[in-house]
Amino acid sequence: MKQKVYQIDAFTDTVFGGNPAAVCILDSWLDSKLMQNIAAENNLSETAFVVQKNSVFELRWFTPETEVDLCGHATLATAYVLFNYHGYNENTIQFYSPRSGNLFVEKMSNGFMTMDFPTDDTASLRSVAEINEAIGLTPIKTIKGKTDYLLIYNSQHEIEAIAPNFYLLDKLDCRGVIVSAPGDQVDFVSRAFFPQCGIPEDPVTGSAHTTLTPYWAKVLGKTKMTAKQLSARGGDLICEYLGERVKISGKAVPYLIGEIEI
Repeated sequence: MKQKVYQIDAFTDTVFGGNPAAVCILDSWLDSKLMQNIAAENNLSETAFVVQKNSVFELRWFTPETEVDLCGHATLATAYVLFNYHGYNENTIQFYSPRSGNLFVEKMSNGFMTMDFPTDDTASLRSVAEINEAIGLTPIKTIKGKTDYLLIYNSQHEIEAIAPNFYLLDKLDCRGVIVSAPGDQVDFVSRAFFPQCGIPEDPVTGSAHTTLTPYWAKVLGKTKMTAKQLSARGGDLICEYLGERVKISGKAVPYLIGEIEI
């Protein structure tokens, strides 16, 4: 069996920036083990698989090691493929994820695409010693989301200087750890670490901004913000807080269109 695959760089307007995702548009669902094997072979932070059911596109995401509940950059990449290569003519795509419900992506006139995602459920905690040791720097605030911890620091310089102990991070009881601070030229910056998913540092993490956006909206007193993820590849996002939903906007560019043998 031959399967077309697209590799799209998301949250960037230049190739080799942002976060690369693989996208497979399927006629019907493959076996979960096979999709996991494809994701492992692609060896990108995420591979998205999508099947159209009437007017809705069912969507699942796999890292090289596991299926995840929500992935922003691979959703943006999937929308880019549908808009540009599969003749989808409406301005808004409705996705459905068995793990995250209804998700929407709107094509904007300025080259951006805007994702509409559910806001993460968060709670403030006391500082957690095991996390602080793994990150190597004690935060001013610790927040627990549905799957990740968010650690808040004072400055962009602190975020840039963090050098985590990935062995210790891999032992934590969570999907990953996000670190964030006010930005020098944007409203806030972040980095995100997911060694338990086979991703030591994720280049740009859309799902993390469902946690970051409500926090910074309340701290900064504004609902629409600019954000940058400070990985080696880097990524740029525009985030808007809408209460129970958040909007996350970015651009995407194609890197590769190919065919895999299954």
